[in-house]
Amino acid sequence: MSTIEVKVPDIGDFKSVPVIEISVKPGDIVKADDPLIVLESDKASMEVPAPGPGKVAEILVKVGDKVSEGTLIVRMEAEGAAAPAPAAAAPKAETPAPVAAAAAPSDVKAGFAPIIGGGPAGPQDFGDVFASPSVRRLARELDIDLTKLKGTGEKGRVTKEDVKASLSGGAPATATAPASGSGIPEIPAVDFSKFGPIEEKPLSRIKKLSGPYLHRAWLNIPHVTHNDEADITEIEAYRKELDDVSKVDKKKPFRISLLPFLMKASVSSLKAFPDFNSSLNPTKDGLIYKKYYNIGFACDTPEGLVVPVIKDVDRKGILEISRELGELSAKARDGKLSPSEMQGATFTISSLGGIGGTSFTPIVNAPEVAILGVVRSKMAPVWNGEAFVPRLMLPLSLSYDHRVIDGAAAARFTRHLAPLLEDVRKLAL
Repeated sequence: MSTIEVKVPDIGDFKSVPVIEISVKPGDIVKADDPLIVLESDKASMEVPAPGPGKVAEILVKVGDKVSEGTLIVRMEAEGAAAPAPAAAAPKAETPAPVAAAAAPSDVKAGFAPIIGGGPAGPQDFGDVFASPSVRRLARELDIDLTKLKGTGEKGRVTKEDVKASLSGGAPATATAPASGSGIPEIPAVDFSKFGPIEEKPLSRIKKLSGPYLHRAWLNIPHVTHNDEADITEIEAYRKELDDVSKVDKKKPFRISLLPFLMKASVSSLKAFPDFNSSLNPTKDGLIYKKYYNIGFACDTPEGLVVPVIKDVDRKGILEISRELGELSAKARDGKLSPSEMQGATFTISSLGGIGGTSFTPIVNAPEVAILGVVRSKMAPVWNGEAFVPRLMLPLSLSYDHRVIDGAAAARFTRHLAPLLEDVRKLAL
């Protein structure tokens, strides 16, 4: 049998990524794409799969080791024909996520997935901290440094409760004592079984990872949501015409939704109001203006919400964006998005149009400063100066960081956006 040397594949612009899990042991028989090890950044984890069938001969890394692209991690004995080159093994992203939709930071190095926020990576090697493997894993998932926690367990052991309590900046809470530090009291634990039958299930890994980032974004960003609406009667008729054409595409049928039109209109508004396409600098005393327009979109998957990113939306047409949306959405549902497909958004759109609602408050994904939410459109009587006529109206919910954007600017942004959706010809301007 020939020997396969499995190396860390392309993981984007990341160095020294920690190994958090070894999925195999020497002697194990694996198939192509079986996970060998799991890597994790500050925002997500991903598996490194086997490039082909064979037997694990030697594992060259251990939990806690830090690796980069090209690092040799496993040697395998190939089974049958010569195994494919290791470079062909594509990383399988396990846990992208967001948020009431949010995308990965565009002006800093992001993690493997666009989960809320873009803060620095938390320590992964906790040294001699007195904590069990499950507690260490939870700390990695929540981006918490165990070396800075004081354990309340037996003989100073750090417990899961200590880790969870640290999210609000305090010590483990009791039913009567609020957490210290940030002053935010912990919600008291309740024994629900006293009131009736219960069943407890673990959160999906995506939600475990995205929760702390959502929490951080909500606590750190002064959120305001501005609501407006757009008349999409004409653009909806045009969308249906394009959708009929796309369904008979000879290469591969695809769907035309309202989202590509929203993306193009958003780019026009971002150009007109560049503060919305910026980020606060690290010292919070200036803005970093981005000269590119990458739009993240919230994608509902069985494991939770993830946010793929359409790059250079200003340079693409409705049909090209629609094809890319379909491809990325399918990969998101299958958990096969690559790191590059989940990074670099400057603005995000969260659409609940296929479900319903009248409005909502999407959470801003720092370091972005705004996010657009849309819900289901509805027919409504609109006065045209002479009579009320039925028009298809789309509710718009724009959440923004009040440190960067004030209410008047938000109102102007949506008033610039709405007319673009009312007349498709204006999207080309």
